[in-house]
Amino acid sequence: MTTFASSPEKIRVDIWSDIACPWCYIGKRRFEQALDSFAQRDNVEIVYHSFELDPGAAKHNSQSVAQHLAHKYGRTLAQAQQMVDGVAQAAAGEGLQYDFGALQQVNTFLSHQLIHFAAARGHGPQMKERLLHAHFTQGLNLSEVDVLAELAAGIGLNADEARAALESGQYAQAVRADEQQAQAYGITGVPFFVLGGKYGVSGAQNPEVFTQALTQVWAETNPSPLSMLGADDAEGCQDGSCAVPDKTS
Repeated sequence: MTTFASSPEKIRVDIWSDIACPWCYIGKRRFEQALDSFAQRDNVEIVYHSFELDPGAAKHNSQSVAQHLAHKYGRTLAQAQQMVDGVAQAAAGEGLQYDFGALQQVNTFLSHQLIHFAAARGHGPQMKERLLHAHFTQGLNLSEVDVLAELAAGIGLNADEARAALESGQYAQAVRADEQQAQAYGITGVPFFVLGGKYGVSGAQNPEVFTQALTQVWAETNPSPLSMLGADDAEGCQDGSCAVPDKTS
């Protein structure tokens, strides 16, 4: 199993999530809020990993989110709509405007490949953010190569290179490796945060939980100097010699 340990200079945070997961976007904002208030925020490295909630999802789906939830959980359409409204309200609380009416529930395998393409060029987090916004706010179809290539260009990447990578499946195995690592960790739902390869945080937790986790990992990899007690000039030995009290005076 791959390990993702932190170093004294950096805290590594590995995040498993899916573009189609509304709580992943909310959790991302809550983690970012915690990060903004963390004194060592410049020493945190974030790496996004792939997780498909519905690997069998189609590339085109005309079913509404409420209809999908009603069918999946055996609820009435009205009950399912209440669930949708509740998530939208939680998102709004984090400054996110979800448009579930426009949202297209499609396969996210290509989106995950695009994040790996962007990460290889140093733009993984930016690509992740852009895809989430495109899915939940703009209602774009993220299973279409042309749409994804245009989004890549929007963050400064080469659209033709992105299109070629997606069409060839260049990063398909990288997605599968992420999913295998998730299974090795026992991750069954997202978002899921692994800090320093040692601590797991599941779900869109409140910022305080993330702050506590970051603080704990930093303290373990960067222990504070000892607080000294007593007099500084007490006798002792160092550098191969010992202080001898002068008893003649």
